[in-house]
Amino acid sequence: MNFLYKIAKFMYGRYGIDDLTKFLFKIVFILFLFNILFRTYILLIIQIFLLLIIIFRILSKKIYHRNKENTIYLKIKNYLLKPFINIKRNINDKEHIYKKCRKCKKTLKLPLPEKRGIKHTKCPNCKKRITFITFKKQKIEIITNNNKL
Repeated sequence: MNFLYKIAKFMYGRYGIDDLTKFLFKIVFILFLFNILFRTYILLIIQIFLLLIIIFRILSKKIYHRNKENTIYLKIKNYLLKPFINIKRNINDKEHIYKKCRKCKKTLKLPLPEKRGIKHTKCPNCKKRITFITFKKQKIEIITNNNKL
């Protein structure tokens, strides 16, 4: 218990682990796997350099600067992943379809139709006709009530 207290006391006031650090660690792990296959010193040098950056970021007391770096990383990550948000929503939501209007760029949340096929709707914002194809079918749930006394 004394050892954990010393580590906690040492880490007090330091930045710690954030999303950018996790991303850098994933890159180091992928480079490690490639280094097992190809055995090059260049990959080893890049790994060591990235590990030093990770350690520097975790132990840094300049919290404002590290937070600013992490914010820039998150903005870039969100910008790159923005086109895939509706795909993720369509996979996770079983009752709705998410479609983006091409004219006004608004995301529409449409109820899942009963049949598969080509469907049409109007954007409530710009009144443009939107055509979308549905591959998934609405599941009709039948609830039976068998209460026998």
